[in-house]
Amino acid sequence: MKRRSVDPETPSESAELSLCEALLSLKNADEMSAFLHDLCTPAELEVLVDRWRVVPYLLEGVSYREIHERTAVSITTIGRVARYLNQGSGGYLAAAARAARRRTNQKKDKA
Repeated sequence: MKRRSVDPETPSESAELSLCEALLSLKNADEMSAFLHDLCTPAELEVLVDRWRVVPYLLEGVSYREIHERTAVSITTIGRVARYLNQGSGGYLAAAARAARRRTNQKKDKA
């Protein structure tokens, strides 16, 4: 994580909360995609996408090697995501559960 040698005008906790509020203000996936493309470099976005891609496989218990073969995401990244799934703040699990519910509801609406 980048550390600044000079105290910023806005405390980092306040800036992080502001970012979270901005993300929550977006209404749909298209708006979120536009925001992420504006916010992140292509490499940063690729890292985020890679991390998210491996979450479902980890939740299903697929081996790291198999996940790597299916996604081409590095074993190191897969291990990092797994560590945060097991010992993190619960963000991956909350997002994965909501995404699964959303997919289930969309399937029901189409039926």
